[in-house]
Formats: sequence, structure tokens, C-alpha cells
Amino acid sequence: MKLQRKNRLRALSLGAVAVSGALALTACGSDNNNDEGGKSTSSSSTQAGAVKCDNAKGNLLASGSTAQQNAMGQWSKDFMAACSGVQINYKGVGSGAGIQEFLQGATAFAGSDSALKPEEIEQSKKVCSGGQAIDLPMVGGPIAIIYNLEGVDNLTLDAPTLAKIFDSKIKKWNDQAIAKLNPGVKLPDLAIQSYHRTEDSGTTDNFTKYLKAAAPSDWKYSGGKSWQAQGGQSAKGSSGVAAGVKQTPGAIGYDELSYATSGKLQMAQLNTGASKPVALTTDSASKAIAAAKVVGKNGDLALQLDYATKAEGAWPIVLVTYEIACDKGNKSDTLPTTKAFLNYIASEEAQAKLADQSYAPLPTEIATQVRSAISSLS
Repeated sequence: MKLQRKNRLRALSLGAVAVSGALALTACGSDNNNDEGGKSTSSSSTQAGAVKCDNAKGNLLASGSTAQQNAMGQWSKDFMAACSGVQINYKGVGSGAGIQEFLQGATAFAGSDSALKPEEIEQSKKVCSGGQAIDLPMVGGPIAIIYNLEGVDNLTLDAPTLAKIFDSKIKKWNDQAIAKLNPGVKLPDLAIQSYHRTEDSGTTDNFTKYLKAAAPSDWKYSGGKSWQAQGGQSAKGSSGVAAGVKQTPGAIGYDELSYATSGKLQMAQLNTGASKPVALTTDSASKAIAAAKVVGKNGDLALQLDYATKAEGAWPIVLVTYEIACDKGNKSDTLPTTKAFLNYIASEEAQAKLADQSYAPLPTEIATQVRSAISSLS
């Protein structure tokens, strides 16, 4: 089905509040603030705002995507403030590690920037007694091309050039291919230092899906969560890539928009084949996300994105972060808290907070399906 956007996404809030909030949340792998000041109790179904505690109790463990870590940190604080006695511990360990921890039964749910593979769904049946894991889209994450070039504030790149840069085929910023895309721009005779993720990452998966789709002649790797190209520097987590690019003149990397804006990093425009280069905003990213198709089966809500789009004003490098949970066979001691927390983060109130952290809220149609799927978890 086509996902038609009914409401335009809110404009980015790039003020001091969003920047400081994102930086503070990035600094920690999980939010351990257990706010006892909430008005509701874990033994009732009372609510504070959009938070319905619904018998939530105890300590809920989850891990995975660092792309959604800033959002998860805010959501966890909100939920714990409303539901006293509840502790939400989300660790940003990367999508690959998060999925493995979930499949080993160590966590109640996982966060991943890529949908589960068929073999992972099959493996999940061992921990989801009588059921299987499903993908629940939760956060839209535009992926920025970040760079560090003093005096070059307007840089345009395209997929073939990016593929060659990240495969160490283009090594200098004044290379003819880059110069051709940037007439009149004084490019330095400076070595390019590309940054990619160290660990298995859904961000890597989505970035390389873009390169495969939009530059198939120049990106010959199979893709996936693990980085495959030669050369470059590796950095752990989204925050690690952002820090590496920020402190290295001549650096370039791929990272979520939330980290690019909080770190005040330079972002390139993309020549996608549209009439003019596309700048990354939540609005340009929404044009790609809203056109996604649901391709999951048996209650799974995995999405298919068009990475090679040439639509006017559409930013093609986007990811959707999923929460991965058992449709059936969840542990009885964590099920109430899992459902209550997932219900909250899929709510209109929680989703509305995403734009302030440079994320894209779910389109209305898919959000409705996500809430329905969460309500049926057992």
C-alpha cells in the first residue's frame, strides 16, 4: 500500500533546547533516571497525558539502534515519570547487537534500523513461544551526509561520487568528479577521510542500500549491516561517527540527522536527478518515507523504501527504525510493561516530540497499523 502523508511534518527545531537535549541523551547508552514523582502507579491503568501505565512494573530491558537513542531517551524519561516503580533501560549497542540480544532472550524488545531477515524471524520462534518476532516501524530517521570542510558551506554530491569516495576511489576533495558537481566552489587540495560504522548497523545497511540502488555501477558490494568497502576510518555508534567527522578536517561520513544537527555539522546536498539538488530537511525526508510500501507478512510491518527516487524535493537516504517484539509468546513478567511502553511511544503525543530532535514522525496510516499490532501482542 502507498502511505499517503496527511499532515506535513513539523519544521525542524534547531534551537538551543533541541541541541542540548540531543547532546545530553547521546552521552549515555540508556536512561537510568527513575523518576518517582509520577502521579500514576504501576498497579493501575491510570494515565498522565498520553502515558497509560496499564499495570506496567519492574525493569524493562531493551537494546539496539543508536539512531533512535535520542528519541528513546526522552520517551523513557516521560514514561518513568508517569509510571512510578518502572525502569526502562534501553542500551544503544547498534542494530545488529540489539537483534542478537533479543534473539537470545536477553531483552523484551530490540531497536533496529533494518527489518528482520527471514532467517532471523525463523530464529525468533525459539524465544517467542507459539509466535514470532515482528517489525513495528516507530521512528523515521533521515540520514545526512556530514562533512568537515572549512569555507565550503554549500556542497553537492551524488550517488556515484559518494560510492567512489566511500570505496576509496576518490581521495581528494578537489577531484574532478566533485568539482563538476560544484561549479564555482573553491575545493581544497585536501585528502578525504571517510568515516563508517565499526559495529553492525542499520544506518550502514540503509546507506549502502541507497548506494546500491542509485549507483549500481560504482557500488559493487552486497550491502548489509556490516561495512564491506575498503579504507576509511571506523567509529562506534552514531555519536562516534559524528565526533570523528567533527574533529577531522577533510572528513565525511553518514549519520542520522539528529546527530548532524545536534553537533552542528555541515551537511551536503544531493543531486538525485531531480531538477535541482535536494537539501535534507524533515519535509524532504518525509516525501520518501510517506511513499514506502508495507512488505511484511503475517502481521509484520516491514517497509520498502525507494532509495533511487528522483522525485522533486525528495531526500532518498532515509531509514525507519523498528521496534522488534514477539507477536505471541512474550514473557508474562515483562508483557504489560512492553505493551504499555510501546503503546506510549507510538502515540500521537510521543510521535509529535520527534521533530524537535530532527526525527520524522510516523505517517498517520502506518501509525494506526502499529498501534493495532501493539494492542494484540500477547
